[in-house]
Amino acid sequence: MKKAPLYSSSRPANRASVAAPEVMEVSADSAAASSRKAYPPASHRAALSARWKAVATRYSGPLWGVAGALLVAIGMLLQHQLSASGPALTQGDISEAVRTALENDVMPSPYARAHEAIAGAVVRVVGLDDESAASASQDATQIDPSDHRRSTGSGVVIIDNGTILTNLHVITGAKRIRVTFANGHESDAVLINAQPENDLAVLRAKSIPDDLEAATMRSSTELRPGDQVMAVGFPFGIGPSVSGGVVSGLKRQFRSPEGGQRIANLIQFDAAANPGNSGGPLVTMDGAVVGIVTAILNPGDAGTFIGIAFAVPIENAASAAGMPPF
Repeated sequence: MKKAPLYSSSRPANRASVAAPEVMEVSADSAAASSRKAYPPASHRAALSARWKAVATRYSGPLWGVAGALLVAIGMLLQHQLSASGPALTQGDISEAVRTALENDVMPSPYARAHEAIAGAVVRVVGLDDESAASASQDATQIDPSDHRRSTGSGVVIIDNGTILTNLHVITGAKRIRVTFANGHESDAVLINAQPENDLAVLRAKSIPDDLEAATMRSSTELRPGDQVMAVGFPFGIGPSVSGGVVSGLKRQFRSPEGGQRIANLIQFDAAANPGNSGGPLVTMDGAVVGIVTAILNPGDAGTFIGIAFAVPIENAASAAGMPPF
């Protein structure tokens, strides 16, 4: 598209009102006279030069003093201008400013950000011995950890229709399954599929919250020893609780002390996991689920965490739920 020409915003002069310059005739004699007026005679110029030299010689001391004072004044003026504009910034100044800003505005840790991403999908799972047993939302601080009349575990929502992954041993033998969602909503749940070789169970809640969100899942094939991970669940019924650690190893095997079935291809990690964490998600720092916490290793009789825990890779868990592989 052709652009319109640009014009100056000032008004042009009125040509009609501008008079033609008057031409004056100058004679040779008048030009010579003007030249003589503009330039004094050589003798006069020599006298002026001698007079200035005499003044400079006589007053050389005061003149140098005036010149020095002028130089000092100019230097002080330049220094004032520089100090008014401030010194040039250095890398140290920038680093100090960044440090101060970080101290005054503390950023959340990677674990905190990962928990925010997964928190809405973590559920508490309770297997009840009696269909008329107490509510699953009983105050966790009042639960006796030695009370084995019911099993308490964790789970994670993988489909927003109320489909939940957990461990099979959490609900085995239970006459009633109750789940509590992150917002406190409670519901009965039914077992819709099981994968005993991986200790996995798929539940479906009978009612769900309106704003239920499913977790994001990510292939465990990208995991490397040393990667940060987080376990979220209800250890001893208390929670949801968060613990952080790293991937300790891959493709591990585990057999329960009771001589149960051997489980292979497990993720070993050192984030704290205790009874009640079973079935909860193992989460990466971007908030994605890469495994389902399933077991801890403790050679003693205490059955508590000593630094070695295992999770079933999410690929196995997704197949148990009938979801396509990654």
